[in-house]
Amino acid sequence: MRKVVKFGGTSLAGAGQFRKAGGIIRADGTRVFVIPSAPGKRFDGDVKVTDLLYRCHDLAAGGRDFSEPFSAVKERYADIIRELELSLSLEDDFNTIEEHLKQAPEREYVASRGEYLNGRVLAEYLGFPLLDPAEAIFFDESGTFDAERTNAVLPARLEELPQAVIPGFYGSGPDGRVRTFSRGGSDVTGAIVASACHASVYENWTDVPGLLMADPHIVKDPPVIRSITYRELRELAYMGASVLHEDAVFPVKEAGIPINIRDTNQPEDPGTWIVGNTARRPPFTITGITGKKDFCSIMIARDLMHSELDFYRKVVQCFEEDGVPIEHLPSGIDTMTVVVPESKFVEREQHVLRKIARSVRPESVEVEPGLALIAVVGRGMRAQSGTAAKIFSALAEARINVRMIDQGASELNVIVGVLNEDFERAIRFIYRAFVGRG
Repeated sequence: MRKVVKFGGTSLAGAGQFRKAGGIIRADGTRVFVIPSAPGKRFDGDVKVTDLLYRCHDLAAGGRDFSEPFSAVKERYADIIRELELSLSLEDDFNTIEEHLKQAPEREYVASRGEYLNGRVLAEYLGFPLLDPAEAIFFDESGTFDAERTNAVLPARLEELPQAVIPGFYGSGPDGRVRTFSRGGSDVTGAIVASACHASVYENWTDVPGLLMADPHIVKDPPVIRSITYRELRELAYMGASVLHEDAVFPVKEAGIPINIRDTNQPEDPGTWIVGNTARRPPFTITGITGKKDFCSIMIARDLMHSELDFYRKVVQCFEEDGVPIEHLPSGIDTMTVVVPESKFVEREQHVLRKIARSVRPESVEVEPGLALIAVVGRGMRAQSGTAAKIFSALAEARINVRMIDQGASELNVIVGVLNEDFERAIRFIYRAFVGRG
């Protein structure tokens, strides 16, 4: 049995957090592969090391002095090393980074150094060897993760090591240059390592007790979701809920490896388990509720549109050609509604609307901005009748008009559209209808 453990930036923000992480790792001998992020914020108003490194790059790329943020980065690591009483020098590493910044600053390389340096410190602190992901995690020429090449190298490298620290967030491209995942990509590194070593579990340690049923800024003291399926998580993550990088799900899902979200500051708490399937019954009909604001709906009306085989394709193509992503496509007999992010639509709206008019000759087109989408998600909804009615009753009680409804074929989620100004109140009333508090 081997566990892969990833520690986020707040979990390794300073020496005190390093000690907590070290205690967690040493408490379980099966926690053998450790994925560190770069140091995060230590307190309100602090700056993440990765943000400092991005600042260094931007200044250097513009031919300006980057010594101030670079000194701040060096000081962060010096403080950690001194407080942990380690006999480790990063001077050569900083000299190399400084030379890169002066001669040919590469944004991805510079950004990756936060994880690399934190990996060096953590490896020294734990007494583990360091495996540089640039030697075992690969990207193709377009910057996309190269699973085939990685799977040909990484499993064998891990098999040689009883334990290792593997910095998160980056790997290398075909030319050997450092490439990075998108922000928060250390989660993805952890999932890739877990899959490669056939881990029994992928533990993702962060600064929250797990995935919450709702946004605590909207709902008072929402409970932690103790068990959630990958499909439920995808539905919630797509609509804004975030506790780990959404791409981290795929490598472990395919390998059947569960993810356990844990709190570094409360290591005894069981956190949230993310699994493929489970017989565990959720405590409530819904697993979670989330949403996002600032969408726009375009309702297209024309008699007998359903009898025209390529009508929907033509409409979708009008948005696709202008790079406007479509979120939802609820439809009726003679109406079709396209829901898109408002920010992506407004700059191209007249162009798209002209295309729709020429392409499908609608009888009318109505555009409504300022919409919020709310997703009510839960595997318990499939076995419980009247879920949609309960949602609408809650919104009626709150005197909120529903602008759109869309239920997925999986019966895992119901999405309702309301005005932006009704967003928070709608979530509170729906939450109370199912949970009975908040």
